[in-house]
Amino acid sequence: MEARYAICARGVTKRFGDAVAVDALDLEIPPGMFYGLLGPNGAGKTTSVGMLTGTLRPTRGGIELLGKPLDPDHPWFKARMGVVAEEPALFSRLKGFEQLVFTGRMFGLGAEESGRRARELLLLLKLSGDADTLIADYSRGMRKKLAIGCALIHAPTLLFFDEPFEGVDALSAETIRQVLSGLCGGGATVLLTTHILEVAEKICQRVGIIHQGRLAFEADMAELQQKGQRLFEVFSRVVGLEGPRESFPEWLIKK
Repeated sequence: MEARYAICARGVTKRFGDAVAVDALDLEIPPGMFYGLLGPNGAGKTTSVGMLTGTLRPTRGGIELLGKPLDPDHPWFKARMGVVAEEPALFSRLKGFEQLVFTGRMFGLGAEESGRRARELLLLLKLSGDADTLIADYSRGMRKKLAIGCALIHAPTLLFFDEPFEGVDALSAETIRQVLSGLCGGGATVLLTTHILEVAEKICQRVGIIHQGRLAFEADMAELQQKGQRLFEVFSRVVGLEGPRESFPEWLIKK
């Protein structure tokens, strides 16, 4: 029987000393949904993803993935998750093809199957021409794309992408956007964090805005569109970007 929620967080809180990074986060994401967790820098997005993927332990609260209480050390969860961190952990002395094959082998795939999937992913991610290039010589955008390949090679049920567009050139960003869009109909559940609202508006089915550690807003994109609301307008209102603006210093604009 399929779980009601692929990702479920109840009152999840993370404190670092006296600082509260995430405050009582509640999330209910059904299977097959593409969910965007949005927010300004420092809002708590990366900390939230860290707790949902098990790299950080919550101070309090509970997390269930695919209907089971999260045990980050259990192979069952590792086999069903694909994670792309904001700063991907790759082996710089491996070639792109070797990194993908190694990752596939770590997930229990055979050598032949790992190689086949690696070649297909390199083609999908427009990295085929750099398959035999050392990762040390990859650009930031190429590393992000390769990290996405590593997250996909074992065909996970849950995918977590933390700021996949951060610091990425326009061509790489478009490739990543196309790949993420293609995942929407594939049956996997995707949680994406980003501050690039135009991308979230195009590919996410539901969005949540986290501000100062709290989930301040949630809505289906279809609902916002029916109301004629743009995501930027909602985001600006929630995080307070519409407040009074300081005037430009005269010396800066007077020529």
